[in-house]
Amino acid sequence: MTDTTHPTGVGADDHQETGGTPRRDFLYLATGAVGALGVAGAAWPFIHSMNPALDTLALGTIQVDLSMLDVGQSITVTWRGKPVFIRHRTEQEIEQAQTTDVADLPDPQPDSERVQRPEWLVMIGICTHLGCVPKGQKAGDPTGDFGGWFCVCHGSHYDTSGRIRRGPAPRNLDVPAYAFLDDMTIQLG
Repeated sequence: MTDTTHPTGVGADDHQETGGTPRRDFLYLATGAVGALGVAGAAWPFIHSMNPALDTLALGTIQVDLSMLDVGQSITVTWRGKPVFIRHRTEQEIEQAQTTDVADLPDPQPDSERVQRPEWLVMIGICTHLGCVPKGQKAGDPTGDFGGWFCVCHGSHYDTSGRIRRGPAPRNLDVPAYAFLDDMTIQLG
């Protein structure tokens, strides 16, 4: 009969040492690591599917050519699914916006905090009351009592700086993040 015990008296297959760690412990650790990698590999497509689509990311920033706008004209562009009002303001509109006493406003904000250059007003064209799109962009649209924009749905009046002056809207029209790339081009986003 042959002796199958290791010289230490313990079966060689039970506790063979591999780098100081018993083989069984090493197998447990290796199996756990491979299992964790497998779970991570299976979960990655689901996590990645929550990222915005490429066409959505492309709309994250847009460039707008302002050279087509004469003084007093406005355009509406769509950025991130929202209308953005861009207005080339007249001297009268600029003066009216700058001389308004902000202490009397529901959401006091000076014109200088809302524009980067006085002649260009850029703001998101969504009423801050219930999300309607105010009138005032097109010639002949009602502009409210303050010559800016008017939300016909609930009666919010905005001035030539997009600040709420009268009505239920709780705050001014929002100003998006934008930058001038040159004198006649802005980038939204």
